[in-house]
Amino acid sequence: LRPGQGTRDHPPAQAALRERLLSAVVSCFKRHGAAAIDTPVLELRETLMGKYGEDTKLIYELQDQGGELLALRYDLTVPFARYLAMNKVTNMKRYHVAKVYRRDNPATTRGRYREFYQCDFDIAGQFDPMIPDAECLKIVHEILSDLQLGDFVIKVNDRRILNGVFAVCGVPESKFIPACSTVDKLDKAPWEEVRSEMVGEKGLSPEAADRIGEYVQLHGGLELIERLLQDPQLSQNKLAKEGLGDMKLLFEYLTLFGITGKISFDLSLARGLDYYTGVIFEAVLLQQENEHVEEAVSVGSVAGGGRYDGLVGMFDPKGRKVPCVGVSIGIERIFSILEQRLEASGEKLRTTETQVLVATPQKHLLPARLKLISELWDAGIKAEMLYKKDPKLLKQLQYCEDTGIPLAAIVGEQELADGVVKLRDVATREEVRM
Repeated sequence: LRPGQGTRDHPPAQAALRERLLSAVVSCFKRHGAAAIDTPVLELRETLMGKYGEDTKLIYELQDQGGELLALRYDLTVPFARYLAMNKVTNMKRYHVAKVYRRDNPATTRGRYREFYQCDFDIAGQFDPMIPDAECLKIVHEILSDLQLGDFVIKVNDRRILNGVFAVCGVPESKFIPACSTVDKLDKAPWEEVRSEMVGEKGLSPEAADRIGEYVQLHGGLELIERLLQDPQLSQNKLAKEGLGDMKLLFEYLTLFGITGKISFDLSLARGLDYYTGVIFEAVLLQQENEHVEEAVSVGSVAGGGRYDGLVGMFDPKGRKVPCVGVSIGIERIFSILEQRLEASGEKLRTTETQVLVATPQKHLLPARLKLISELWDAGIKAEMLYKKDPKLLKQLQYCEDTGIPLAAIVGEQELADGVVKLRDVATREEVRM
């Protein structure tokens, strides 16, 4: 017996770790004033189609139900856009933590599943430029710092800058999106490979590819933005100029938040999804392999997001737009990193939160245990007892050790006669009568 391909069970230790992780993320979202929403796992097929570019083939489609064609949600962003359009909501700050479904080929790609959690935070509404965008980056910075995953960098770019680069390098507009998805591979493949895909598969001229190469290999901070604003070609391009102006503003806000040390303006960042329109960002964990290596290597993306100003309008019959910016925390990737760490450390994670075990040292005292445990439960105390009429005291204390219960409340004949309870600290073996 096994669960379906690309899915998995979470035994208690994993479920406990996952709950701890999710609560850290959610408390950050709440700290920033977001309200929770929930949407159905099932969406109309037409809601999802044509929103994900090349990834549309990964949507789980369901059988026809009396003329209704449904599919499982692929992410939490498109359902959010549908929700905003349907309810004519024009501004909202929301978070959503839920499972999504992708018909990926799970065996070939490690850490990719067909069912997994996403944790999203989004700000919808017409606001002054880059203020909500800066907050999204601050949230990523807070969460990754809080979870102590090690060193990380948040790469930032803008779709308009990228499109401007393509335009001044002589790429026809019809090839912007394919060129974009090729540039996106630069974090995993060297420039030579990316260049040959541009020329070979995407049909760009070698000259255009070389000119793109001069830009997309650049990364830096405010000084790079200033330099590109002076670039004779880019500064002539309306889109790129807008994007760079906003990027400069964004960096000013991030400086005020005090987080620019972890932010890199990176022209190779493209992000695969079609619906991004402005700022895009991605956080990657860095791993110092050993002392001899100067460059930290990336362990992979743990958060991503960006601005998608056109998505809500796609659902509105009148095409009314609601600007949005949001971030998704890659909880599965983070979860597997923390899980491996826990395994390596050999530390045991408690799977329950029991505070006290009600125990008896002699026989025929089950009634005393039942009465006491009932009082504890009614007082809101997390308590357990063994499901045996006359367990041995050693057995009961051993259970505390095995499951990490810190206290044992012992009621023997003497305690009953004196109307007290003996409270034992399991770790130090100290006892007090109360």
